Amino acid sequence: MAQEHDASMMNNLYWWGIPTLFRCPNEAVDGADIALVGVPHSAGNGTTERDQHLGPRAVRNVSSVQRRVHGGFQLDPWSAAKIVDAGDVPFPKANDNEDCIERITAFYKDIDAKGVRPVSIGGDHSITGGIVQALGGGTITGGEPVCFLHLDAHTDVFTKVDHFLGAKKSAAHWGAYLADQGQVDPHHSMQIGLRGHPRTLDWLQPSYDYGYNVVTMAEYRKRGAADVIQQIKTVLDGRPVYITFDLDCLDPTIAPGVSNLEPGVCGFSIDEAVELLHAVRGMNIVGGDVVCLMPTKDYPNQMTAMVAAAVMFEMVAMIAENTSS
Repeated sequence: MAQEHDASMMNNLYWWGIPTLFRCPNEAVDGADIALVGVPHSAGNGTTERDQHLGPRAVRNVSSVQRRVHGGFQLDPWSAAKIVDAGDVPFPKANDNEDCIERITAFYKDIDAKGVRPVSIGGDHSITGGIVQALGGGTITGGEPVCFLHLDAHTDVFTKVDHFLGAKKSAAHWGAYLADQGQVDPHHSMQIGLRGHPRTLDWLQPSYDYGYNVVTMAEYRKRGAADVIQQIKTVLDGRPVYITFDLDCLDPTIAPGVSNLEPGVCGFSIDEAVELLHAVRGMNIVGGDVVCLMPTKDYPNQMTAMVAAAVMFEMVAMIAENTSS
């Protein structure tokens, strides 16, 4: 009894023990419902924002003391589903973006083949391309393309730029090439919160051309949350949903430690962002990712890393709730 008490006390200290994601066991994904994965990749966003590869390690650190139950759902996701920390995607050629993207795809194809739903922490936003190359048209989706719930300050459908500092499948391109390859259905996907500082007046046009359902931040403020949430439900209902959450969709006061900050226009509060995530609660969520954390830019209290972990927790809870129902 005394040993159990001591262990319980120690497990509430983030600095003690092996820092797995949310203290989940680090083991093979066989038989699991959800695989938590680190994707320490930053060669898809150019030389100026490379520290994004440190994101998974930072979240492993702080997630040890994140919430254990979801009060709103009245759910203990760790009991409702079998959840493992599947470790990090290995990148022996870490500065070769194209090689890294294909290694991500190979890693997730194994997860998908076993019917396990991945929730990932990056890494720059190019990781979504590698992941969805594996999931789109795969086992979990039943052969269908994925449909995005994409929260971001930027479109990542920048077809007018053929590469980003040499990276073809970069953080700026995945929304386009996944559609070209048939792994995502833009017409049943949502891009919400776009407010990036545009360099051309037609910066949103590629998203419109592909058929993405775009809600800029200005449109969100004008329409209100309830109207946008209803659109999410209409567009995504009955589809295999993949959530990709760029931390720069949040206001910089909430998430300062991210790449490509957009401080000129207020971003989402964390409550607003979580409310949008909950729009797909009960749907067929096949996976999700949180990207663009830069621990070297974070506050000393690691607030952005904690926010990233909190967003991951919401994804995990929604998937676990489906598993247990």
